[in-house]
Amino acid sequence: MSDATDTGRYLRLTVDLVVEVLDVDALQAAALAEIRNPEAELDDAERQEQIELVGSDETGAAALQWLIEPAHVLGLVEHVQEVEPREAMLGVEPSEGILDEEEEHDHEGPDDHLL
Repeated sequence: MSDATDTGRYLRLTVDLVVEVLDVDALQAAALAEIRNPEAELDDAERQEQIELVGSDETGAAALQWLIEPAHVLGLVEHVQEVEPREAMLGVEPSEGILDEEEEHDHEGPDDHLL
């Protein structure tokens, strides 16, 4: 792969996705397993803080953040073989269950496709 700092081109990928959580307890359990994993790069204080955050969030949003990685999202993109997430911010928040159509159209371009 080429040196991205000299020759790379950067594209910002924005995805709005609404998911229905059928079992918040199972979602939280999966997130807690990730947090407790020794390979998670957390010190003891950070680990405890995240455990408390996931456990106290009744919506499941905090848990879901632990289970999504930028590489997972990039796996949805066809025809791209060499992509490395250089910078990623992930936000998960409660939703009314539908995407706002007006907001949806604001982001659409001529080559937009539904994933």
